Amino acid sequence: MQPAPTGPRRVVLAEDSVLLREGLVGVLGRFGHEVLAAVGDADALREAVATYEPDVVVTDVRMPPGFQDEGLRAAIALRAERPGLPVLVLSQYVQRSYAAELLDTGDGGGVGYLLKDRVGQVEQFVDAFTRVAEGGTVVDPEVVRQLLRRRRDPLERLTPREREVLSLVAEGRSNAAIAAELVVTEAAVGKHVGNILAKLDLPLTEGTHRRVLAVLAYLRA
Repeated sequence: MQPAPTGPRRVVLAEDSVLLREGLVGVLGRFGHEVLAAVGDADALREAVATYEPDVVVTDVRMPPGFQDEGLRAAIALRAERPGLPVLVLSQYVQRSYAAELLDTGDGGGVGYLLKDRVGQVEQFVDAFTRVAEGGTVVDPEVVRQLLRRRRDPLERLTPREREVLSLVAEGRSNAAIAAELVVTEAAVGKHVGNILAKLDLPLTEGTHRRVLAVLAYLRA
């Protein structure tokens, strides 16, 4: 399979792994694209985009300083600041909370979410890059599967006891009040709440209260 033809693109690339970053620079250059900047963290990514105004952004998800989802959040912010800017996100895993938000920005410009396993398949990677650069949407099949599984029922992974605890959280009760209601220790309630937050894949970010998000997930189910 040969990548779809396209003209040279000006690219800003963000990837904290030096080896992978240099490999991506080489692959893109081989197919005629110009990498204007290749950086290793989300702040440098945003600065490079502001400086060079590229045609396409390619970014990793996990980057310094926190190695959580800095690259993905930067991609969402860049799309908000520059509607229509094509962005291709690369990841070793599916960050479902933000993947859906990124893909929701797909109107008016190319967007893609590709697992890094595909990068080793050069023609597939370049084909995905080409389609995103030309305004298309590219989503790794595994990302699609996980997003669909999540949207079926965000609470399906909870045990009956965890659902009971979450229903009491939704009533605004504290851990101590829940413990009294269920006749268990407060430590046991804290463990249940921790399991609920983990199973719902709720993002831990500044300004986000995961307990509130858990309640929202419960109310939507």
